[in-house]
Amino acid sequence: MSRPVIGIASYLERARWNIWDTRAAVVHESYVRGVTANGGRAVVLPPDETDADVLDRLDGLLLPGGADIGAHHYGDLPHPEADTEQPLRDAAELMLLRAALERDVPVLGVCRGLQLLAIVHGGSLHQHLPDVLGHGGHCPREGVFGEHDVEAAPGSVVAAVYGPRARVNSHHHQAVADPGGLRVTARSADGVVEAAEDPSKTFAVGVQWHPEVSGDDALFARFVAACASRNHSLASARPWSLSSPSSPSSPSSFAPLHPPIGAQA
Repeated sequence: MSRPVIGIASYLERARWNIWDTRAAVVHESYVRGVTANGGRAVVLPPDETDADVLDRLDGLLLPGGADIGAHHYGDLPHPEADTEQPLRDAAELMLLRAALERDVPVLGVCRGLQLLAIVHGGSLHQHLPDVLGHGGHCPREGVFGEHDVEAAPGSVVAAVYGPRARVNSHHHQAVADPGGLRVTARSADGVVEAAEDPSKTFAVGVQWHPEVSGDDALFARFVAACASRNHSLASARPWSLSSPSSPSSPSSFAPLHPPIGAQA
């Protein structure tokens, strides 16, 4: 059976390599490693808001961390501490996510990805946690990760992967305020939503921490397994396979464009 193909949403940033100093579609390599190390084939998806037809060729969708989501997507005005909006990325990822959920394509959201899941399910965000909590422990400073414990809800994917309590990293100043239709499945001691899931889907899980940074393969393994299950189910449902003699794409099923040399009348 072929590896499940998992799309990782990327973003446009200025980047430098070799002779180049230009805008590029980039994604942290640790997300790619998390997918490939656990049996998946990673495909990087540049922002594209035209349509979601790429999902026809994917077995899973991974939404990584990154810039704050535009506040208008959940009916709010931007906070002074909010990042500069990235309208193309927001529109493209929200479109992909809605289409993936509609098709029941497995989804893993990390940090910003969890927040996208909440917004798509009708929820909203805290735009600056220090205003709510009175401390900046969830992001000690730019580029420095904090650490804290989370408690997972019984019966959740997060609990199945990590157990009832886990130590996680933290680098975010926004968080889910209202999960909408999602089930909150982990919180930190100060009440911040740390994970949420859509139990009506095969796999739709978001976490506020960064398993790709800590090299935590447990959640990636669970996600890739869900994608592989979808891959296998879709392959089994096809009436033919690429290796079958009756396959429409098999060379033997096509008549030659020209008769063999020497066969002409």
